[in-house]
Amino acid sequence: VFARESHMDDLAHAVGMDPLEFRLKNLKNDRLRDVFEAAAKGFGWNKARSTPTRGFGIGGGTEKGSYVAACAEVAIDPDKGGVKLVRITVAFECGAIVNPKHLENQVEGANVMGLGGALFEAIEFANGRILNGLLSKYRVPRFSDVPDIDVVLVDRKDQPSFGAGGTPILGLAPAVGDAVFPVTRVRPRPLPM
Repeated sequence: VFARESHMDDLAHAVGMDPLEFRLKNLKNDRLRDVFEAAAKGFGWNKARSTPTRGFGIGGGTEKGSYVAACAEVAIDPDKGGVKLVRITVAFECGAIVNPKHLENQVEGANVMGLGGALFEAIEFANGRILNGLLSKYRVPRFSDVPDIDVVLVDRKDQPSFGAGGTPILGLAPAVGDAVFPVTRVRPRPLPM
């Protein structure tokens, strides 16, 4: 999903289109369109404009019958090059919602987990050995890393309930990558960024 969504953003920028507008113009799947529109509305996408230190991005996808889209705002330190996730809005649809509060917690947790994979979680090797095999040496998300997370649940009573275990994580990394690009003019390719 990260590779595909990064390529979608590259195509949007190549033709001079807003990344959301580009996706909506080319999307045929109404359920995926609905989560992109819900995330953008909740985030205030139309008002978001990148600056030399702030970037805004969007990404999403589908898996296991569920759909997700995320909008992200990042702050970038031009001197140090560090990326800090400021806020995200995640729209999620997994058919008919049975327990909305539990589902909201699942979506939040998936995005905190996705933050680690997007920005810093990696196993380090040297000379055939793992260098960070202890939890104290392996960087996972900390409370200070967690941004404001706004979850928008799209309830589809016309659909059966689908799983929510893996899909909510899909939109975060591509949204962060798309937010980094307008500020740095460099497209992050490997994960973690």
